[in-house]
Amino acid sequence: MSLQLVSMQDAMANSNPSYYTNGSETGQMGRISEICLSFPSKINSPGMPALLLEKNRHETLMDYSAPRLQFQIVVGFVLTQMIHSVLKILGLPMFVSQMLAGIILGPTVSSNFYSLINRSDESVAALGALGGMGFVYFLFLSTVKMDVSWTFKSGKKAMYIGVLTVVVPLISCMITIKMRHPGINLFTNRVFFLAVSYAGSSFQVIHCLLSELRILNSELGRLGLSSALIGDMVTLLLTMLSTWVTSGIQHGALGVLIDIGMASIFMFIVLFVLRPLMKWVVNHTPEASQIKHICFYFVVLAFMLSARVGHFFHINPKYGIIIFGLAVPDGPPLGSALVEKLDPITSGLLLPIFTTTCGIRFNVTAIKTPNQYAKDHAIGATVALVIKFGVSLVLAVSCKMPLRDSLALALIMISKGIVEIGSYSVMYDKQIISDALFGYLTIMIVSVACIVPVLVKRLYDPSRKYLCSQKRTILNSKLNQELRMLGCVHVPGHVNSIVNLMHALCPTKESSVSLDVLHHVELSGRATPLFIAHHKQIKTISEKSYSENIIVAFNEFQRHNWEAVSVNVFTAVSPPNLMYEDTCNLAMDRLTSFIILPFRRRWSIDGSIESEDHTIRSLNFDILERAPCSVGIHMEVRRSNFRGTSPAHNSSSYKIAVIFVGGQDDRGALALAKRISQNQSVSLTVIHLKAKTSLGNILAENGQMLDDEMLRYIKRSVKDLTYIQQQVKDGPETSTFLRSIVEDFQLIIVGRRYKSKDPQTFGLEEWCEFQEIGIIGDLLSSLDFVGNFSLLVVQQQLQRAA
Repeated sequence: MSLQLVSMQDAMANSNPSYYTNGSETGQMGRISEICLSFPSKINSPGMPALLLEKNRHETLMDYSAPRLQFQIVVGFVLTQMIHSVLKILGLPMFVSQMLAGIILGPTVSSNFYSLINRSDESVAALGALGGMGFVYFLFLSTVKMDVSWTFKSGKKAMYIGVLTVVVPLISCMITIKMRHPGINLFTNRVFFLAVSYAGSSFQVIHCLLSELRILNSELGRLGLSSALIGDMVTLLLTMLSTWVTSGIQHGALGVLIDIGMASIFMFIVLFVLRPLMKWVVNHTPEASQIKHICFYFVVLAFMLSARVGHFFHINPKYGIIIFGLAVPDGPPLGSALVEKLDPITSGLLLPIFTTTCGIRFNVTAIKTPNQYAKDHAIGATVALVIKFGVSLVLAVSCKMPLRDSLALALIMISKGIVEIGSYSVMYDKQIISDALFGYLTIMIVSVACIVPVLVKRLYDPSRKYLCSQKRTILNSKLNQELRMLGCVHVPGHVNSIVNLMHALCPTKESSVSLDVLHHVELSGRATPLFIAHHKQIKTISEKSYSENIIVAFNEFQRHNWEAVSVNVFTAVSPPNLMYEDTCNLAMDRLTSFIILPFRRRWSIDGSIESEDHTIRSLNFDILERAPCSVGIHMEVRRSNFRGTSPAHNSSSYKIAVIFVGGQDDRGALALAKRISQNQSVSLTVIHLKAKTSLGNILAENGQMLDDEMLRYIKRSVKDLTYIQQQVKDGPETSTFLRSIVEDFQLIIVGRRYKSKDPQTFGLEEWCEFQEIGIIGDLLSSLDFVGNFSLLVVQQQLQRAA
């Protein structure tokens, strides 16, 4: 049985030559819809063998909805990955590949192939419903991760940019359309509503862009994110206002008052009933514990009902989902649980399907014969985009931002992506916009999505500000000045490690240390990164403190080392791949000379691996490459030698050793040891490893002169100094020698000497497991070395050309 429906309104609009009909365009309303449905529905196929063997069967697998849907998904994903394997070389995002895959699968490229995978409207509806569910889940999770309080904490710069980059393009777009058609009513014909969508900002799209470019928590990224959040809120308010104005024109003042009243009731229930209830659940969930399953299912159920309930309260279902998502407390334990459990299937399966189906809607033939309505709105959308770019650029320059950064911010603010194409697809399905206008808007969105990431990456490099910074290294710091250090903490065990190292550095009133502690917390369940300076807060330990135990521990350490050590604790909540930006920015702001990083691996006393974190390893590599000062990686080597306690622990002096081969990293290690040796209880030993053969002199002549001068200075200025010069011919001989002396010291300092090749370490390179601590550091951390000592690997600031 088949059913064919032809819209009478479409047919009437098709014969009407007027410019607008009932708020939409003639070309749009003239679209004829044919829906063919077969009953009963064929869902599961009997299988390929049955279809091939039974002679009376004339069906194929594509006649059954389940295998057809699976085939559509597989084809879409395979085509997307093939396209992205090429486009990712150019730096284009996955969104572009998904859209292009949809356009290829649509009627534009091959009508025969389109007919093969989309046998009927029923097959298109099944794929579209699955993708539409992905868009709904994406909207919900995006709003869950948003922190609306940021709109009140943003500075004036972000406030001006966020508001004016929406309002000014909106006015410009409406004026443009009004000039092209003076007789148009801006509200009854949906012009105001569509103009808001052209001029609006999308927080989700800009957040995705900044994350892909790895500048989310950079200075420019934070400004762009704050401006986008404010712009998104303004866009939401203007969209709801346009809906109410249109309703007031169509149904009178009483109708719009009813709509506003019903919407207010819905928001009151969500914000003052459901949100306090969810916050109560969060506050009564133990720290570091997961939310109860029943609470999680309750929130998911409320989310799934929010669209229908919002419609009952005269609110667009999309806005019902957004309002409820904003009411959910972001971050752990509730927000992070929702993101952790729902995001994989949303971003990995459902949302790509939706993006591809948006591309399938595109039909290039409709663009060839556009009507006046589509032309006017296409010009209006282009004007809004250009004005938005200009306003962003002017505001950024007026705030005395560099021109390159201002251009990058302007490009970020005009970003278009999944939110815009999703909104236009919904409007297309509801026949609010025509095929031609949808085609123009699709081309504009894909073009912007292609251009913006490439240009922003070329214009803005967050590490560029480190190139022109003043050299702040251990070598350049003076002995009679305060040493500014930054220690990074990820887990509680790192606190003890930094405290032990600080004791090893033996700070005094004459040689004081200013220690900044940065607690890295992984961003989970929220979109906006946080940076907290606890010493600037009125309540240092708040109810929602990420670093309460760390603050207490370092405050106690400061009390025990009064006037010798000053401590400030900071917390950075950011994605793991962007934590280096927080560290380097803080080091720049605090004029740090030395960054202390934890090692990624911790050992038990029997030599077994206690814990290992590959995220820390990746972070350490990023900081070593970009740091604006010297960097040290610290680890505790605690392995029983089964021969009693080493002599160093029975001695009243604190014994440290510097293993010196040559180079700027080793000179930095000597400078740090010189500073420590100012304490009278410290005994310093310098172990100079020299090559036996003449081939050992591979250092540049200038570098060797600096090494010799540094050694002479240390010999002349350190009273309690033991200088050992040991000639070795290769790496194995170096290993044998060091194994015999490491148990005599409590702290061993070495230079990283990355990519340096010397006879003293020849043969050890291929066995080096941890490149971040260099060959000598890797050797001392191996299981062949037993003892009870701390190892500090030093790297000077890398020399990079500006």
